[in-house]
Amino acid sequence: MSLNKVMLIGNVGSEPEVRYLENNPQNPGANVKVATIRLATTERYRDRNGEQRENTEWHSVVLWRNNADVAERFIHKGSQIYIEGKLRTRQWTDQSGNKRYTTEVVADTLQLLGKRQDGEGASPQGGYQGGYAQQPAAPVQPQPSAPAQPPVNPAYQGPLPAAEPSDDLPF
Repeated sequence: MSLNKVMLIGNVGSEPEVRYLENNPQNPGANVKVATIRLATTERYRDRNGEQRENTEWHSVVLWRNNADVAERFIHKGSQIYIEGKLRTRQWTDQSGNKRYTTEVVADTLQLLGKRQDGEGASPQGGYQGGYAQQPAAPVQPQPSAPAQPPVNPAYQGPLPAAEPSDDLPF
């Protein structure tokens, strides 16, 4: 068994780069949309001397089809987003004949976070309410209300024993 899963929350570093790829040679009008973004994640911590430090990692994220459409319409430089996907490493040969490699996050799920910028398509909590997520959330099941009083055991006779002094915990 193996697992290739990435979950990131970060800020977009520049406007999404959107391209259209030809999907089917028999149907040249059927293009597939792909968007590429750079996502910054920052870790903040204190070093041994107690000084605040931060380390920023930049991730290349690839969004396909509906996620690319959402990126094109709603993601801008500085947007805070949540990405879920998998790592993929590609190899190619550059113009000089050198082999090049890049590792990207191929996003399966995209969620917009943070404040609404233009009021379009965002909920009051800040998340986009469109149908761009590849994995829909499970429906919320109503929870039965708790009884007002605990059930009474008719076989019980007498008061509960007092707590031992050693059981007196501060929480």
